Amino acid sequence: MATIVVMPQLGNSVESCIIVEWMIAEGDTVAVDQTLASIETDKSTMEVPSTAEGTVLKLLWEEGDEVPVKDPLIIVGDPGEDISGLVPGGDASACEQAPQDNKAAPIETAAPAFVTERATGAVSPRARALAASAGIDASAITEGSGPHGRVIERDVAAAIASGPVLTSAARVAGVSATEGTGIGGRVRVADADRAPEAPAAPAAPAVALAADFPGASTSSPLRGVRKVVAKRMMESLTTTAQLTLNTTANAAGILALRKKVKNADEALGLNKITLNDLVCFAVSRTLPRYPVFNAHLEDGVLTQFEQVHLGFACDTPRGLLVPVIRSAQSLGLKAFSDEAKRLAGGAIDGTLSPDYLGGGTFTVSNIGSFGIETFTPVINLPQTAILGVGSITPRPSFAPDGTVGAQQRLNLSLTIDHQVIDGADGARFLRDLVAAIENIDVTVLA
Repeated sequence: MATIVVMPQLGNSVESCIIVEWMIAEGDTVAVDQTLASIETDKSTMEVPSTAEGTVLKLLWEEGDEVPVKDPLIIVGDPGEDISGLVPGGDASACEQAPQDNKAAPIETAAPAFVTERATGAVSPRARALAASAGIDASAITEGSGPHGRVIERDVAAAIASGPVLTSAARVAGVSATEGTGIGGRVRVADADRAPEAPAAPAAPAVALAADFPGASTSSPLRGVRKVVAKRMMESLTTTAQLTLNTTANAAGILALRKKVKNADEALGLNKITLNDLVCFAVSRTLPRYPVFNAHLEDGVLTQFEQVHLGFACDTPRGLLVPVIRSAQSLGLKAFSDEAKRLAGGAIDGTLSPDYLGGGTFTVSNIGSFGIETFTPVINLPQTAILGVGSITPRPSFAPDGTVGAQQRLNLSLTIDHQVIDGADGARFLRDLVAAIENIDVTVLA
């Protein structure tokens, strides 16, 4: 009996997933828990297991499509089964994979069919790309053969083969023409009596380089993590009043402690503690004294948290991710460092659960390893503040006796939402954070 396999809910915060690659094809036999596709959420890459066994009768989406969670993904059943009741528009073409039985099998669904309606005429990414390369307007194709009338690649290919696309007015007027002057080459009513133009003789290039202008290029829509980051950064900058304060901290103490733990007995498990771990640890101990910094601001409502769920920016092969160390204020230094390593490793290799990529109450972004001294970090909504950590740089220092020396200083940049945090409060927070960093040996004992 035919069964619909739906896009699973991969984490509480995931609303949709992009199909990166199908691992099966129509006509294949699949087993329960067999991988159907590789998908990408806004935070990680995962695999979708099958929840049913049988023959794949229909793939309902193409690679590159964004599928809402719990929406139908594929139809699995017996070869030759009638699935017209499950496919939009009664398209049972998937059953051509096997001989048709005279008697249709009863249909059983494992989930409600197509719980989310999409607008008729939507265009898939691959169809849009093919249309653009052929110079036609995909939106002029009024009926698609994909799910819910979606225009897919084969619809565009058919339109290209059948000749120029007509505007609605030209279609009503019965215009027939081989070339159009409208947008995307569409045939307009005015093209009805236009005689074909004789091809113009090619003009010699004015200069040799003109033929290469503007040169090779590639275009691709933003998707996955990059699309989400772009959206969130714009929302952050347009909905908050961001102010950045800069200061430095004497790095002598933190450098000394880092050297000590690095050279400690390996049995203690402290060797992998990094400078960033120490800075983030100091942040987790400072935030409880400043609840408005450990908070969310949404729709004019300020929510302050007792526990520090500390996010840290992580550079991954797929873009910027922010894993969250939950209840960071309650972890000792070793446990804090171990959890940071676990989260960062999962974010980089794409195995981290999306649940650990959300719910942060404050974020630290460290790009000091790239030699960046100061920068303006963008607040990670709905949080109210973010700390940027720059490089450690030598600065002149003056001893009480007037002699001049050099001091290693750690650069810090704090961006606050001025809607709920005043500049003076930001300065106080930085003052106390600097003290926690400069006295890190005491901070880790608190």
